[in-house]
Amino acid sequence: MMKKKAYLGSGWAFPPCFVKNEGIKIVSEDELIKESLTILLSTTMGERLFRFDYGCNLTQFIFSPMTLSNETLIKDTIENAIILHEPRIELERIELEIKDERAGILWVGLYYRIRATNNRNNMVYPFYFKEGTNL
Repeated sequence: MMKKKAYLGSGWAFPPCFVKNEGIKIVSEDELIKESLTILLSTTMGERLFRFDYGCNLTQFIFSPMTLSNETLIKDTIENAIILHEPRIELERIELEIKDERAGILWVGLYYRIRATNNRNNMVYPFYFKEGTNL
């Protein structure tokens, strides 16, 4: 059996959910880092009480065209947020892919290394340029 990596931390799952006979679902290790990154990228700066500097201002790009300069600005915004707020990882690269231009979906691919274990990992964060539903 693998030894738990307690030094990576553990915390509530996001979004918070309950497990029957156990209580709140707890995640740890690599999964916790992925959820932490999702929360970081989903939070607008100034949105958190007493942590006004926490977050990533991706919403400023919602109505922007996907030009090379905007792609560079999006990557820089994400990189700065991760450097400031997620010290457990070292970001190796960010890839942007326009998944569905008409629907306004941009996939943000994060490739990183977990510092404590030296494991490489990745995740895809879907960023929606257009919000709403078809009514």
